[in-house]
Amino acid sequence: MLLPRTARFFVSLAIGIALFLCAAWLAEKWGVAPRVIGLCFLVATIALYAGIGVAMRTQDVVEYYVAGRRIPGIANGMATAADWMSAASFIGLAGAIYHQGFEGLAYLTGWTGGFVLVALFFGPYLRKFGQFTVPELVGERYGPTAEWLAVCAVVLASFVYLVAQIYAVGLVASRFASVPFEIGLFVGLAGILVCSFLGGMRGVTWTQVSQYLILIVAYVAPLVVLSQQRFDLPIPHFAMPQLAQAERAIEERVTFDPAEIAVRAQFQAEADHYRQLLAAWPQSVEPERLRLWERWQIAREAGERPESLRAMEDELRALTKGADSARAFWIARLADAERAALPLRPFFAAWSGQSEAEKDEKRRNFLALMFVLMVGTAALPHILMRYYTTSTVEEARTSTAWTLFFVAILYLCAPLYALFARVELGQWFGTSIEAASHWLANWTNLGLATFTDRNGDGLIQSAELRLSPDAVVLALPELSALPYTIAGLVAAGALASALSTADGLLLTISNALGHDIYYKRLMKAQSSTHRRLLVNKTLLLLTAVFSAWVAALRLDTILLLVGLSFSLAAATLFPTVLLGIFWRRATRVGAVVAMVGGFAVSVLYYVLNHPVFGFAGDTRIWGIDPVACGVFGVLFGFGAHAVVGAFGWGARASDAAFVARMQQPE
Repeated sequence: MLLPRTARFFVSLAIGIALFLCAAWLAEKWGVAPRVIGLCFLVATIALYAGIGVAMRTQDVVEYYVAGRRIPGIANGMATAADWMSAASFIGLAGAIYHQGFEGLAYLTGWTGGFVLVALFFGPYLRKFGQFTVPELVGERYGPTAEWLAVCAVVLASFVYLVAQIYAVGLVASRFASVPFEIGLFVGLAGILVCSFLGGMRGVTWTQVSQYLILIVAYVAPLVVLSQQRFDLPIPHFAMPQLAQAERAIEERVTFDPAEIAVRAQFQAEADHYRQLLAAWPQSVEPERLRLWERWQIAREAGERPESLRAMEDELRALTKGADSARAFWIARLADAERAALPLRPFFAAWSGQSEAEKDEKRRNFLALMFVLMVGTAALPHILMRYYTTSTVEEARTSTAWTLFFVAILYLCAPLYALFARVELGQWFGTSIEAASHWLANWTNLGLATFTDRNGDGLIQSAELRLSPDAVVLALPELSALPYTIAGLVAAGALASALSTADGLLLTISNALGHDIYYKRLMKAQSSTHRRLLVNKTLLLLTAVFSAWVAALRLDTILLLVGLSFSLAAATLFPTVLLGIFWRRATRVGAVVAMVGGFAVSVLYYVLNHPVFGFAGDTRIWGIDPVACGVFGVLFGFGAHAVVGAFGWGARASDAAFVARMQQPE
């Protein structure tokens, strides 16, 4: 049952969102510029979050760390859903399904399954433990060395995740507020800091409740409008048969269109060219640079299209920097050309591949990624921390059920988003570049779409256009010519998803450093309340600024960064925390070996197989991609605990007592 104050908060927020959307719609009707509307969405949402953060400010330690342990189950479920549904869920999930089809469902099933593990094995037991952080549980169960390692694991996994969220904030702000990417990062950072800096977990919790309402309305609204416009069906899920039919028609047209076939052949020839250059590297660099220079001069005098000239200029710059730069550029171009040369991937095909061996590799990667995301979800510190905020163990279980419900609303819409995007983008194949310039230029300028008129016919072929996974959700309203109010709403939802998770991650990192390291270990629990909170807030501020700087480097896509954080959380924390709660023979030596070894195995596999580090990726085990590196870390962790536990190395009398206390019913 909702508390009266909570009910008033929900109702007031819903009315406020509805009134703001009506005002934005009227402004668009009256001819207000889209940039102004986008700025209004950005400013209004950040102002709302800042207002809640100021209203919930506190100097009480329990309020700051765990919101006073009095958050109702439904509110904690909604806040956990917002904390969970990061930019990877809002922006990246539909993009993964758009590009990978069936195989992209590994993200959806893995993340959802992870909450089942949380409900069964972690949430209620953390609330029963009743402290502030995940490392505290590890420290009491295994000792101070394991607690230090747990802090390192929490900080590392959370930081990688945090970088992805702040990157998404910059992405949204730069596109819809028309500000540079780097400025957008720090604008969003201000909104993050006001919520978490002043109110801690108390302010973050109620901010996340508001952010969930905004992000879910923003995610569902475009699908409802499109379904009504295209198929006269107000519930988009009922339009799935028509969408599937339209997608199959597009795939058939693109597969057998002579122009499409010719363009794919040109990309194949380009791939062969780069393959030859790489085979003759480094001797091939200088002759290719001279040939490209002559070609660029001829193309400029002939008045070729600007995008063709820019492509040649980019390659010239890379070749001018030296042999290593040329090689890296050619490797990237080779990958792009090989991808474009392939036929359009069937959306509904279960496993893509030219041979049974390739299909088997896809199956293994699907299962490995799903496993990592499942156990990574159950080990994510910023999610587990939320179970300290409920009043009882029963409320912790109730909040998990509500979380699954709130998460399911978005996850059941993600495949529809991907399918709508495929169909809407497919309508542009065969049309002129000028007709699509109103949306294509925006996304190519941001680097989230690439277009090369390979055959120079002035038309768009599927092989010439690639939309980044991070752009699918944000670009759909523009692809579909929906009102800009809808596009602004989607941007506000994406911002809410990134900010909500970033708030939780910042608190997790600063609490681990400020409480577990500074207060408990360095100060021996002797620091004053004022000083404790001051240190926590200082650490929070420094973490936020540093993560924004890293995000500005644009190291990878949002979804891949998030996938890496899940692998790290799974490899370092999952075996140790799970066995610490349920297995009496798990020891402190086993915990140390499991966490250090799990981390080392996962990172080593990632570095050796990710192209950004310059390795060929020939060391992949069973063909598993580096994003699922946590599989090997988890296996190592369980193995280490089993071997050490069997010999009893590092066992203490308190181990069995801790497990018995955690198993007592409440």
